[in-house]
Order: sequence, then C-alpha cells, then structure tokens
Amino acid sequence: MQQGHASASDRRDFLRTAIAGGAALAAGRAALGHDRVPPAAPPAGAFRIVHMTDIHVQPELGAEAGLAAALAHAQRQKPDLIVTGGDSVMDVFEAKRGRAEELRALLLGTLKRECSVPLRHAVGNHDIFGWNKSRSGTSGTEADWGKRFACDMFGIERSYHSFDQGGWRFVCLDSVQPKGDGYTAYLDEAQHDWLVRLLAETPRTMPVCVVSHIPIMSLTTLTFGKPRGRDKVGEDNVITNGEMHTDATLLHDLFKRSGNVRLCLSGHIHLVDRCAIDGVTYICDGAVSGSWWKGPLQGIPEGFGVIDLRPDGTFDHRYEAYGWQARK
Repeated sequence: MQQGHASASDRRDFLRTAIAGGAALAAGRAALGHDRVPPAAPPAGAFRIVHMTDIHVQPELGAEAGLAAALAHAQRQKPDLIVTGGDSVMDVFEAKRGRAEELRALLLGTLKRECSVPLRHAVGNHDIFGWNKSRSGTSGTEADWGKRFACDMFGIERSYHSFDQGGWRFVCLDSVQPKGDGYTAYLDEAQHDWLVRLLAETPRTMPVCVVSHIPIMSLTTLTFGKPRGRDKVGEDNVITNGEMHTDATLLHDLFKRSGNVRLCLSGHIHLVDRCAIDGVTYICDGAVSGSWWKGPLQGIPEGFGVIDLRPDGTFDHRYEAYGWQARK
C-alpha cells in the first residue's frame, strides 16, 4: 500500500517484506488484548459479530473454497451478525468489465450459498470499479463506475451508512478517496459532516462501533514495510496516505468529544493489532485471504475477528484462524 494505487502484484511483493504488527500468533491463532477468550456461544447479554475483512475472492488459488471454509468456521462461532470490512473481491479497481462481473458473481454466489447469518458490508479500495482508467479500460461515464459498483454489489444505497443492533450503533465508513489513478484515505466533507451529525444525535449512553476498511489508527502502519537501517535513524517515520486515514487526528478528536465511540474495526493491512487511546479502542484484523490466498502473511494466518459486544460498551475480541491451507 504505497502512495497512490499499486498493482496487485506490486502490493503482494511489497507486503511479503512487511513486518507483522502485534504479537506473533502461537499455533496459528491468538487472542489480542482481551481478558478472556469467549466461549463457543456468546456470553449472556452479549451481541456477537464476526469481522471478515480482505476476502479478495477470485477464481484462482482455491479462493472460492477458502471463503466457503471461512464462512463455515465463522458460523460455528454462533455470531448474530457478520460484517465484511472491505476488499471483498480481488480486484475491480483496475479490472476490465468482464473480470469485474466475474468477481462480483463469485462473491455474491458464495455468500448466498454458504452463509445463513445476516451480513453488513463496508467498502474497500479493491471493491471500487474502474478507478484506474488506464488499466481497466473504463471511461468513468459508466452507470456503475467507481463506488456505484460496490454499492450495487453490497446492496447499499451509498458507500457509508449506519444501523443499530444489539444495543450498539454501527457506523460503516468509506475510507477510500480518489487520488489520480489511485486512492488516499480520509472522509470527504459530506461524509464527515454526516458523521458529526450522527454522533451528536447518538445518546452518550449508546456505544458506537465504527467500521472502516483502511485503519483510522493502527500500529501496523509503523511496523509495515522493509526495516529501516541505522542510516535512517533521525529521519521522520512516514505513513503513506493509502495505509492509514490522513484525517486520523481529526476523527479521533471527534470520537473523544462524542463520548460514545468505543470500538473502531479495520483491515487493509492484513496484519493484526490493537491500540486504545482516550477510551477508544482501534483494532486492525488480519485477512480472510491471508497473503492473498498464498498462505499466512508474516506469521498472521488466514482468519477473522470475533467480537462480543455488551450494552454497557465493553467488549471482548479475538482473532480466529480457520485453518486454511494455501493451494500453491
């Protein structure tokens, strides 16, 4: 995820060198930063969600079977809701029309066939059709060009929305904004104003869970990439604008003032971490696809987050591997 939009192959090569954020996962799975591992069923009074991000479904590498296996394992956790966190397909950002339609059909067909739990969706950069015009061959005038394709695929009116369930208010943001033939990460003005109003209208006693594809804040963005040598000591650390929200401080100040945002979930990095600041916890979950269906990424296996949310705003989180073996 360098500045602008890297090709799928460039991004794979780059990420193979990444340093995994957070602790290494023992035996292919670990719980990060919580007091206890939830039981097979949600604790009494808790609302359980599964956060499945970076699925990157494709006809290659057995990804369709991998998604089916992930959904089966996710449903064994007995969730009340599954939230997909973006990049559900791989990739329509720079894909030709035929490939984009194939990927959408593959995703929707698999979800319909394999999932009986209610689904909600956030939009990721790979879900946006044709933004790289030079590679996709699009003109930008197509009726479903850009985010319209993603909204139609996910059955949502627009790329950001909210809903209430389990005593919580969920806010699915749209992290991805255009930058040339690529993208950057922030909320546009209309979306930011909508979020300000929404949080102001939400009672301070009602906990809020924010879902964004690109992390608003994440430690993995600092451990991400090639290690810096001693010759770089004294220079600034740089987080490029496609790795983390460029309006992170603005959003965090808004969350802190609102007093009701308790949890922010993200993906995009394919690594796992958790940080808590001013009463707001930011969790980046690993990818259903791992290293784009080629195995674990820097020790983080293919998996998803399992979160038990309580009406008082407390929660438990664990990262759950589902035992996928890459088909190389």
